[in-house]
Amino acid sequence: MTPISSPITVIGGGLAGLVAAISSAESGASVDLHEAHSQLGGRGRSSPAPYVANFGPHVIYADGPLWRWLDDRKLVAGATRPRLRGLFLRHHGSLHRVPPPALLRGIQLVRSHDIPGDISYYRWAEGKAGPKVAEALCRFTAVGTFTHDPGALSAEFAAGVARRATKVPPTARYVPGGWTTLVDRLGDRAVDVGVRIHTTSPITEVSGTGPVIVATELSAARRLLGDEKLTWPSGRVASLDLGIKARRGDAFVISDLDGCGWVECFSYPDPSLAPAGHHLVQAQVGMHPDETLADGVIRAEALCDLGYPDWRDRETWRRRSLLDGRSGALDYPGTSWRDRPAIERGNDVFLCGDSVAAPGLLSEVSWSSAITAAEGALRSVGREVVHI
Repeated sequence: MTPISSPITVIGGGLAGLVAAISSAESGASVDLHEAHSQLGGRGRSSPAPYVANFGPHVIYADGPLWRWLDDRKLVAGATRPRLRGLFLRHHGSLHRVPPPALLRGIQLVRSHDIPGDISYYRWAEGKAGPKVAEALCRFTAVGTFTHDPGALSAEFAAGVARRATKVPPTARYVPGGWTTLVDRLGDRAVDVGVRIHTTSPITEVSGTGPVIVATELSAARRLLGDEKLTWPSGRVASLDLGIKARRGDAFVISDLDGCGWVECFSYPDPSLAPAGHHLVQAQVGMHPDETLADGVIRAEALCDLGYPDWRDRETWRRRSLLDGRSGALDYPGTSWRDRPAIERGNDVFLCGDSVAAPGLLSEVSWSSAITAAEGALRSVGREVVHI
């Protein structure tokens, strides 16, 4: 095999960067990956034990292309499924195990075909089934959109999220050890296929020869590429992570139909995320533009009050954070994923991440854009993608 004189440079060691680097190296390219932090993972990094919490709730959906790519490489071995017990919805101030009729009707709606993209989610649902159905459906869809107002989104986009989130049986999967394990496995795979990984290696400008794949958040890509047009709407989220002593009857999931929030006990499907006899609980609520993190945390705590009685007396660890523009792309009426920042930037520069022009749900956008970026970089060095 003829050696490649110009290596592919990948900037960013999160999910998108690792996928782009692995895909490029699997196809025979010489690859250097630079990560500014001392650890790989980006937003896939987790807090250190004993409570192993991601930066915001993370799952993989087994009906998507990211899962298939990981599974083909045996990177999701041992993944578990969600519990079917302990599922609740907050409706009119109290918890219910059975969805209200309005939500059931809304779930039927999102299974429709040809849902328009030029109308808001709320307006579309209201026109089909009335305001009660529209309100319940929009609030439920906060789970995969991470915004305070899912009803303002494109009906096509939001309905696609709801459709994936309501599949029966559920397709969410949890890798043992959390995303730290997944990142470690991706890092090992990258090394195995020849990627040269440089941590604590910040890159401040794109220069030199050979293709470059920028796999950073859009805010960092704007600075790196000097392009202020690299923007796209995302959510503004209050995230509350709790370590609590476990108690019989603690909820697994709470979906907030009175607001736009979600709580999940991640140590149920993966007990390794918390010490024995304890739970790792992660709550997230979409925040209004003028709402403070403290306000958001109060709303998240109110959800926890319902599903984890006396949790404050059982609390042993907590972390709170504001995720602003870090929870994936949001498409509004009249736009779709095709309108987001383009992957090919010209001059052998390619962009990937969760807010660029690629299809998929949440982390699947990172994967899809990384594969496309790798294909472009490989063409630049005279290679074709080898699908493994």
